[in-house]
Amino acid sequence: MSRREDAKRARSERDDIDHARLRRRFEPISSTTIAEMPCRRHAQVAGEVRRLRTAPRNGVPALEVVLSDGTGDAIAIFTGRRSIPGIESGRSMIIEGVARDERGRRVLLNPAYTLLA
Repeated sequence: MSRREDAKRARSERDDIDHARLRRRFEPISSTTIAEMPCRRHAQVAGEVRRLRTAPRNGVPALEVVLSDGTGDAIAIFTGRRSIPGIESGRSMIIEGVARDERGRRVLLNPAYTLLA
């Protein structure tokens, strides 16, 4: 095997372990997983913040928060915000709102959120 294949396998195993950890952590908190979150219906999901970025949407700043629970990713978009105190990478939170598909991504606009310890 080449080094590239070894590195790819190690990365895959690390990702699998991380996904399993997230599923175990958020299974008792949320009745709906991100993978099962319905479109155009009210949903509440819990997960860990993976990435944050500020991206303009129609000329208005918007904070995009990528949340993962081990089954998939959801993007919470807070329009008019560049940052929100307490939301940082690695932080656990619950988001609640109506999801929709946007370019193959599960997106919630201005969801209600609860920060977890």
